[in-house]
Amino acid sequence: MVDVAFSLVIAVSLIGLMVSVVIEHFMVPRPLLMRPRTAWALHVGLWLTVYALLVLLLGRPWFSAAVVSAFLLMLVLVNNAKVKALHEPFVFQDYEYFTDAIRHPRLYIPFLGWWKFLGAAAGFILAVSVGLWGEATPEHRFSWFGQLGGVAIVLITGVLLLLAGSKEKLPVTFDPELDIQKLGLLASFWRYGWEERRSIAVTPPFDLNVPQKMPDNLPHLVAVQSESFFDPRSLYSGIHSGVLAEFDRLKADAIVHGKLKVPAWGANTVRTEFAFLSGISEAGLGVHRFNPYRAVSGSRGLPSLASYLKGLGYRTVCIHPYPVSFYQRDRVYPRLGFDEFIDIRAFDDAMRFGPYISDVAVADKVNSILRQATVPTFVFAITMENHGPLHLERVTHSDIDELYFEPPPAGCNDLTVYLRHQRNAGRMIAKLRQMLEQCVRPASLCWFGDHVPIMPIVYQTFGKPEGDVEYVFWHNQEKPESRYSNLVANDLSTQWLREAGVL
Repeated sequence: MVDVAFSLVIAVSLIGLMVSVVIEHFMVPRPLLMRPRTAWALHVGLWLTVYALLVLLLGRPWFSAAVVSAFLLMLVLVNNAKVKALHEPFVFQDYEYFTDAIRHPRLYIPFLGWWKFLGAAAGFILAVSVGLWGEATPEHRFSWFGQLGGVAIVLITGVLLLLAGSKEKLPVTFDPELDIQKLGLLASFWRYGWEERRSIAVTPPFDLNVPQKMPDNLPHLVAVQSESFFDPRSLYSGIHSGVLAEFDRLKADAIVHGKLKVPAWGANTVRTEFAFLSGISEAGLGVHRFNPYRAVSGSRGLPSLASYLKGLGYRTVCIHPYPVSFYQRDRVYPRLGFDEFIDIRAFDDAMRFGPYISDVAVADKVNSILRQATVPTFVFAITMENHGPLHLERVTHSDIDELYFEPPPAGCNDLTVYLRHQRNAGRMIAKLRQMLEQCVRPASLCWFGDHVPIMPIVYQTFGKPEGDVEYVFWHNQEKPESRYSNLVANDLSTQWLREAGVL
């Protein structure tokens, strides 16, 4: 005779499924109820499978359903926070946010909100405590006519639905907003996770044979990916022109400068970084556009700007004043052809400006490498000083006086903090330029931003920028009339090498 525990497992699974649809309703963007049957099969299959495995492990149906529902609710809250800050939904490839938030809490948790985070953590601990001690395991837990039988039915149903949903591969656009609306959160996760199993299929433009004859005096090449760098004067005209005076001077003497269309908004530095180093477009990356380094870290390597230059006889060095393990750069950069990666361990706390290593300290490190160089050298510097969260830093009255002609409206402290770091980016430009002008060997500087900064209240006040940043190509010897040309990030490095006479 079937035990009540058998029926309870099945009944709770159905209640939990209905709750999951309600939880999805709070997402931004909101998934459509009218979605393909295959998408519903994946949604139901995933929920039932995870729920059944938890009941099998814990023996507590209500608690297991609560855990699955709480996790889904957490995904929705994280998704909504990401949409608010970065204007992009949470996707499967973002799962590393959770481990990165533990290792680097300052970079992530403030955007969710410390009180929300602490409240969620306390709620989770309370739910676990109540669930473990408030719900007893049944007497016939491992009976086929008791709980085990109910779990088996739920688990088999879930697995069969997943197999059916996977058989017909739902089309995805890799536009997260469209895919989530059309397929729902869980089905889009499943499809994006499945697509990640594919390797990068596009051949980078650096898969080239090394030229038979190159100039004897190859130039030093310095590329600076300046954290969150763009020209904010397009937002607010009251900004003091002196804040970006060095950048304006660099543009005036540049070979080429213009706007750069980047594949990131507010964060996800590696997207622009990889576009610059690989020359591959978002369309060519497919699902790997969200975190291309995960695909590279498990591969044998990929032709890149660095590997091409290394083939010409360059020494290739990356400088990034943050742990090299972040974004798996310790595994990725050797595969891209870099000889050396200089990370946070090469700097000390005296070199900080605000929470991070200063741009000026990074410029000094670049200068040190080039002064000691005996062969043509490519240095790729990824700065950190202007990394948010900007709202955690304080503003002083002197900042307002020094950075503005006209103080901004109330609530724009993020902009003031940002400009304070922008001024230091200008000091970095001045240091690099002075050193390269004194360099005997020809030298070329490529300066560009990775994305616009996260400043939600500022954008509410002045309007949200489209997301384009600035770039400049400057040489230490040629002084032709500067040209203006807009580029996309994956064309930046090849265009730079052509201007420098290396491609």
